[in-house]
Amino acid sequence: MRKYILGLTGILSIAFCLTITSWKSTPNKVSNQPETLINPTDSIYTNHVSTLYNDAHLKDVGLSISVFEKALTGFYNLKKSGVTSDRDILTIADFDQLSTKKRLYIIDLDKKQILLNTWVAHGQNSGEDETSRFSNIKDSFESSLGFYVTGEIYRGIHGKSLKLDGMDDGFNDNARNRSIVVHGAPYVSQGTINALGRLGRSQGCPAVAPELADQVINTIVDKTVLFINKSTEQYHSKYLDHTLAANFAVTDLAPQMD
Repeated sequence: MRKYILGLTGILSIAFCLTITSWKSTPNKVSNQPETLINPTDSIYTNHVSTLYNDAHLKDVGLSISVFEKALTGFYNLKKSGVTSDRDILTIADFDQLSTKKRLYIIDLDKKQILLNTWVAHGQNSGEDETSRFSNIKDSFESSLGFYVTGEIYRGIHGKSLKLDGMDDGFNDNARNRSIVVHGAPYVSQGTINALGRLGRSQGCPAVAPELADQVINTIVDKTVLFINKSTEQYHSKYLDHTLAANFAVTDLAPQMD
């Protein structure tokens, strides 16, 4: 009986060891599966975005890298589609920020420097100091989100002004019909901020200070990209395709990324 017990104990011990060995070997089988590889193009592009952001000192003037990356991605995709000029000027109106902040950024991507950082107004029905509502409808007096390509200069009731073509269907493609333009307005000033606690508001146009209107318009005219941002789930755009932008930037613009 004692031998039987000892023998049974030995068999159970061997079985236990085999079970443990088998269990430990399972992860090895999993590790033999092909690993998901990181697309080197995406990695190069991400590094490119970071380099531009740092070289232009955009953090110092309050622009987040996430907003810059969105704008830059749209810039490259619009450039790829052939609707922009060869001028590497990118303008961002960041409506994540309050109107009291200097939230308009004009960036020379070729020289990797910011050309102008100033105030920009939003539509009177888009909110008070902070934007919360957006529209593509005429007479809504709300701002429209998305990517624009700058059009021609004309003189209107606000003086020298710049027409805009909205590129995002359903979000801003009605810009021409709504007369959404860049123009100067006296309510875009420190005096208005002091009096109201916020910037003055437009009828939907990205209005700037009158003393800077000529500089802004002359800098961004001729089919350059303007991006009006608000980080909201409601906005989406075909021009935010990160992979297409990365491929274009890395393959077609390689000399500019050195």
